[in-house]
Amino acid sequence: MPIRVLFVCLGNICRSPMAESVFRHLVEQEGLDKRVSIDSAGTGSWHAGSPPHPETQQELIRNGIDVGPGRARQVTREDLTHFDYVVAMDSSNLQDLQDLYDRTPDAASTLSRLLDHARTSTHVDVPDPYYEGGFDYVFELVVDGCQGLLTSIVAEHQLVP
Repeated sequence: MPIRVLFVCLGNICRSPMAESVFRHLVEQEGLDKRVSIDSAGTGSWHAGSPPHPETQQELIRNGIDVGPGRARQVTREDLTHFDYVVAMDSSNLQDLQDLYDRTPDAASTLSRLLDHARTSTHVDVPDPYYEGGFDYVFELVVDGCQGLLTSIVAEHQLVP
């Protein structure tokens, strides 16, 4: 059974699909793609069915990372019973997930913020570039958080390729 990781932001078109793609890239580089399953979702449904934001796609491509075929979707209660790790992009997303978790009797996921796992960043939240731009800076934060998260998961589960 693979380790299952879900990244969550507000609309699932900027930060969480970026984290999904970055994490998938790191997992593949480590030869762990058969051991780790990755997805993303949003706390809201506004963009359901949409591809990642064009600037998210551009930033991933600029950094040599495959965007993938993912489409935005809203997080569900079932996600909190299926995924081992549910990783929020900011404190507001985490609170929404905690509220959903509290209403899900079989919830078993470990909830965290992505930057709780960061190696170098002192930030708590990944800012939402949908409103403010800065996709390049968001990418840097996402990479830092994803590297730390993967290191933790590999150590905790003693994963080897």
